[in-house]
Amino acid sequence: MDVSQRLSFFAALFRVDENPTVGMWMLYLTIAALSILVYKLGFAQKLPLLKSIIIYAFLLLGSTVLTFLAIFLPITEGLVVAALILIIYKLRLRQHKKAEANVK
Repeated sequence: MDVSQRLSFFAALFRVDENPTVGMWMLYLTIAALSILVYKLGFAQKLPLLKSIIIYAFLLLGSTVLTFLAIFLPITEGLVVAALILIIYKLRLRQHKKAEANVK
């Protein structure tokens, strides 16, 4: 059985099967960055500094677990889709608020 055929898109893109050390770090950084982006776009609130540090520490810790799952499962792809949906939502919300402010 060829493992390279079962890899997810990003795991294959980062060549986790050929160069596992660099590939896993690239996959981890991608997942961590996308997780932080999705958190900021969809869930972040104004918090004190210490609470924000704790939340980002847990995000990075969770990204470690997600990295191992993302080798064969589409975790990173799901985060990309979630980020795109939230970006579109934020843009539409901003346009709606701007249009509403112009009407008043």
